[in-house]
Amino acid sequence: MRFMIIVKATAESEAAARPAPDEALLAEMADYHEKLAKAGVLLDASGLKPSAQGWRIRYDGETRSVLDGPFTETKELIAGYTLIQVKTREEGLEWARRFPNPVGAGKPAEIEVRQLYELDDFAPSAAIERFRDMDTAEQ
Repeated sequence: MRFMIIVKATAESEAAARPAPDEALLAEMADYHEKLAKAGVLLDASGLKPSAQGWRIRYDGETRSVLDGPFTETKELIAGYTLIQVKTREEGLEWARRFPNPVGAGKPAEIEVRQLYELDDFAPSAAIERFRDMDTAEQ
């Protein structure tokens, strides 16, 4: 089972031209991610640059348009993620509970955890087999 731990953006993370967490928070995040790696459950983790450096693609029928950032609704944005692979939902929950407060100790914050779909979650089909073939080719 794969889970994504999603760190929500804040006004501060959206305003930052460079990553600016304090050294104590960086050390706490490094400790946490080292523990994930040593346990063999860490797949990937990264912070995201502010939405001012990104864009969205809007679909309207066959038309696609590009919307450049920044995006004003901070509550709809993510600032980073950690992707883990565990055996059970409970194990994923325990790792998520240990995630450091992403805005610093004592401050209000929220992370979101979502399970990723696996190919076995879908009914068998030719398209799903194409995805399975891609997974096999990557390994």
